[in-house]
Amino acid sequence: MIDLLNKIPLKMLAVAAIFMALAPFAPEPHLLEKSRMLINGELTKAIDIFDFFWHSFLIVLLLLRLLFAKQSKPSES
Repeated sequence: MIDLLNKIPLKMLAVAAIFMALAPFAPEPHLLEKSRMLINGELTKAIDIFDFFWHSFLIVLLLLRLLFAKQSKPSES
């Protein structure tokens, strides 16, 4: 799994993650709206939960990619 994750180009993944986090651009990004709903305890509808995961999935993937890339590099001594 880590090898598959490391095959994803980092720059392309970063651009896609930023785009999905900010989409739709007007009136308010869904990720911001759904995060606010989660904090307030209002994230109860299935479509809202799906939307939250849909817009945050690439950010999680990017974070995992960065974490595993850092771990797979040999330490310099």
